[in-house]
Amino acid sequence: MTSNSASTRQPVYAQRVEGLGTITLTPVDPAADAALIHSWVTEERARFWGMGEASRELVREIYEDVDRRTTHHAFLARRDGEPVALFQTYDCAEDRVGECYEVQPGDTGVHLLIGPARGAAESGFSSGLVGAFLSYVLSGGTTRRVVAEPDARNEKAIARLVRSGFELGPEVELPEIDLPEVHLPAKRARLAFFRPGAN
Repeated sequence: MTSNSASTRQPVYAQRVEGLGTITLTPVDPAADAALIHSWVTEERARFWGMGEASRELVREIYEDVDRRTTHHAFLARRDGEPVALFQTYDCAEDRVGECYEVQPGDTGVHLLIGPARGAAESGFSSGLVGAFLSYVLSGGTTRRVVAEPDARNEKAIARLVRSGFELGPEVELPEIDLPEVHLPAKRARLAFFRPGAN
């Protein structure tokens, strides 16, 4: 499959969100989706994602690494067929965040990058997306708590999590990861936790 080919992967989740449309989650196809993801992560607005200097090839390699794992998953979120966000889930016990707090059974970590807006900002758009993502994460029955760890400087993301029902935890230092297949620099992050039924 070439980098210009279309993904044949099928959505794993779909939800109709009132006032927003149908949100679907499809596993990232590193070959087919690298160009789109690269265009998003290298924008200034995505600086906290930490891939601003990445080449398209590196983006593809990173998501090939994610694709090989059973503990980490990446999805393109689409609104009525149009890509609008990159959403990732992971087993906290198998991630560097697990070195920074006491992981509980059923902890699932999440990352979210909303794509660039087309046209004027829509009221309720990000909250509708977050709600759909939480519904997906909790739909499997194994997640007891959702964990987020945005960059501590990313005030917008932190505020969005609070509005979505997350409780803020401490600031932590995520350790550097330097492996042949992936490098992640150390990052100061703010932990946030969502407990179903606690809100």
